[in-house]
Amino acid sequence: MERSAGVIVHPSSIPSNYGIGNFGSSAYQLIDFLKDSGFRLWQMCPLGPTSYGDSPYQSFSAYAGNPYFIDFEFLIEQKLLKQEDLNSLEELPHERVDYGQLYQHFWRILNKAFEGYQINGNSELKASFETFLEDQANWVIDYSNYRALKEQFENSSRCDWPKDFTIKKTIKGNNYKVLISTASEKHAFSQFIFYKQFYDLKKYANQKGIQLVGDLPIFVALDSADVWAHPNLFDLSDSGEPNCIAGVPPDYFSENGQLWGNPLYDWKAHKKERFKWWISRIKHNLELYDYVRIDHFRGFESYWSVPANSTTAINGSWRKAPGSELFQKLKSELPHLPIIAEDLGIITPAVKQLMQETGFPGMAVLHFAFGDSNDNAYLPHNHISNQVVYTGTHDNNTSIGWFNKLDARTKAHVQKYLGISGEHIGWDLLRSAFRSVANLAIIPLQDLMSLDESGRFNNPGTQHGNWDWRYTHHDLEKLKTESQDYLKEILDLYGRA
Repeated sequence: MERSAGVIVHPSSIPSNYGIGNFGSSAYQLIDFLKDSGFRLWQMCPLGPTSYGDSPYQSFSAYAGNPYFIDFEFLIEQKLLKQEDLNSLEELPHERVDYGQLYQHFWRILNKAFEGYQINGNSELKASFETFLEDQANWVIDYSNYRALKEQFENSSRCDWPKDFTIKKTIKGNNYKVLISTASEKHAFSQFIFYKQFYDLKKYANQKGIQLVGDLPIFVALDSADVWAHPNLFDLSDSGEPNCIAGVPPDYFSENGQLWGNPLYDWKAHKKERFKWWISRIKHNLELYDYVRIDHFRGFESYWSVPANSTTAINGSWRKAPGSELFQKLKSELPHLPIIAEDLGIITPAVKQLMQETGFPGMAVLHFAFGDSNDNAYLPHNHISNQVVYTGTHDNNTSIGWFNKLDARTKAHVQKYLGISGEHIGWDLLRSAFRSVANLAIIPLQDLMSLDESGRFNNPGTQHGNWDWRYTHHDLEKLKTESQDYLKEILDLYGRA
């Protein structure tokens, strides 16, 4: 893990004319900015297709990509769409993602693109699609059939489908080993285009010296192709409902804890199949990304289990997970594991032991460093080289928003420790992260842009106003003009350029 630095920004935040960021020209411009500024890492949130609430951490699949990130310009070049087909998307806001309006327009246009493919798709494109289906057969057939069934049942949750359809193995009259309908083929086609564009983008990034850092949620969504196709691997009732659900106890983010709602794993079943599903999932992610951050890593040692009918996460209990056994198996199958472990939250001696056994770098978040004693592990003088330091993450306020809300005592500690007034706190924390001995330093783009709370990406425990932040072309040009040379200078100064 070479000493370097990077930026967190999710593709949804990138400028485009179509309501949400995508893998088009603006993504390539972002890569150019990162390279020219001396950065070497681009971290993003999970790229899976999102459900109600729009969280990238609640996806319909552990494998599929979010079609929202498809660049329609390619489909126009292929004569599958016309420019005027995109007029309704061009009318959507550019400063924020309006997911409700996006949903209303996007799928109608994607349907039209697939119809165009059926009529006008050239032989090269069709051959590539067939190859994709063969290469990704272990997940894309199940995912596409599951999405087709969702459409059939008015996009309701899997748990609300007719009884015989809620899990794959109970469906009669079809073995579901092939694409079952035109709707299923359409969803497979969207995955083909997503992955084609993503790998083109990754190739460009790597050629420019930029490595991609992906994000893998430890749990999958209850309403997902994974649970539908592999119910035996989850702690479910015979009808496919969860017996208990995932969350975390009360913490920094919420006095009632966080009730995530994900089904829990049946770890005995995973052990019985020698962790085949996990090996496949990690391998898939390592083909996508140069590093993979595993969210809620402590859940591999023990996880917070909450009764399924609970309204808060307070009344849960800790249950053991296979931790060491799982990662020993992963390392025997995949010797190179460039994994970053999100080790925030309640970290027990057992979790620390698992971190030591795996050797994965953990995280230090500067927003969590101040206000306590000088032995706070996140204070820069306590960092270690095998670590990733962040000013804040996608779940934190911006550094300016964070500093403005601190109590007087903690604010004074920040000022005294860093020797600053706090007038430019985003840059103060950035320099502190770059000076750290931690090998990797990663900064939210909002901090580079000196944004206040209005730039916050996600506020855990809240239901609205999340995941919709976007920057504009003007914002990036302003950052380039005002700060690019300085960024390159300080990254070089601290051995990260």
